Amino acid sequence: MNRMAREERSADLMISGGMVLTMNNKHEIIEKGAVAIKGNRILAVGRAAELQETVAAGALLEAANCLIMPGLINLHTHAPMVLFRGLADDLPLQTWLQEHIFPAEAAYINEESVYWGTLLAIVEMIRGGTTTFCDGYFCVDGAARALLAGGIRGVLSQGVIDLPAPGVPDPSRNLQVAESFLRRWQGVSSRLAPGLFCHSTSTCATETLRDAKSLCREAGLLLQIHLAETRTEVEETEKRHGFRPVYLLHKLGILDSSTLCHHSVWLTEEEVDVLASSGVGVSHNPESNMKLASGVAPLPRLLAAGVKVGLGTDGSASNNDLDMFGEMDNAAKLHKVWHGDPALCPAMEVVQMATCKGAAALGMAVEIGSLEEGKLADIITIDLEQPHLT
Repeated sequence: MNRMAREERSADLMISGGMVLTMNNKHEIIEKGAVAIKGNRILAVGRAAELQETVAAGALLEAANCLIMPGLINLHTHAPMVLFRGLADDLPLQTWLQEHIFPAEAAYINEESVYWGTLLAIVEMIRGGTTTFCDGYFCVDGAARALLAGGIRGVLSQGVIDLPAPGVPDPSRNLQVAESFLRRWQGVSSRLAPGLFCHSTSTCATETLRDAKSLCREAGLLLQIHLAETRTEVEETEKRHGFRPVYLLHKLGILDSSTLCHHSVWLTEEEVDVLASSGVGVSHNPESNMKLASGVAPLPRLLAAGVKVGLGTDGSASNNDLDMFGEMDNAAKLHKVWHGDPALCPAMEVVQMATCKGAAALGMAVEIGSLEEGKLADIITIDLEQPHLT
């Protein structure tokens, strides 16, 4: 009977002997567990002793004294900005952006520099346990080539802004360039999902915002946007459009389950409710928000309202690294001290934001974010035999 079962359930690889952190709906943790993989999908998850009896694996990865868990999902990056790591530290956001980052991008960003910058970022992310990242920048053909070469999974979005930008010196052509990017890369690889990234409500006209969303909606792709990141952004949006950012996007019909909003710091309680009812995803970026003194996002309120919140590092120029474990650590501690409540942001909730909740925010929860039969085998193992884990 066992022999028949072994012949009927064959796997290419079994990762065995470690503690399996499934991140499924039951929050199951399996001591001395195993994950069997066939092709690029998970065939089975369970106790190692049982799977070794019922699954014949072509190769075995011994993971005793390791944690086996879903690959981390970095929900907000500008990967090529590793090229600007450490540039113009310790400055206010508008000074940092207008006087340093924009000029540096104008001087150095092109398709080749974006390729090499993204490739370096991919190496850093893979070494840090990230298997999926959600990115937005310019000259994104270079980023797409790097993703295909690097073996990681990603959402890559062409930046849209009503200002001269790398690869789009004439802002009146921003949506033409964006549409061409979508057509060029949609369907090229199962690991690459193209999309668009409107910079913000203070730098994009209402027509730009609406038309970018229409392009994404027609193609069934994700639209990203920085939303209420700073108080200045909120004030400029009100002055320019007559509405706060959330209400402007709501009025334009842009907020839906295929929209991902980044930062979302300066929100009223009513705006949180609007985001929740619309089904949008939100990326929480505590280290970037702290470095640029943008503020502290209302994370507990967002989670309580049922908003799909994941974690992101932002770009390396506004964080200095792409370390998702550091992001989890800071997310937990920041909100405990900010609210004076040590019970806020418990470990499981924070890990969910870096895995299954991040997947939900991307609309990819069916495929990634947890270790379950049938899902993609985006898996990492962590060596627990280290001094700081003992």
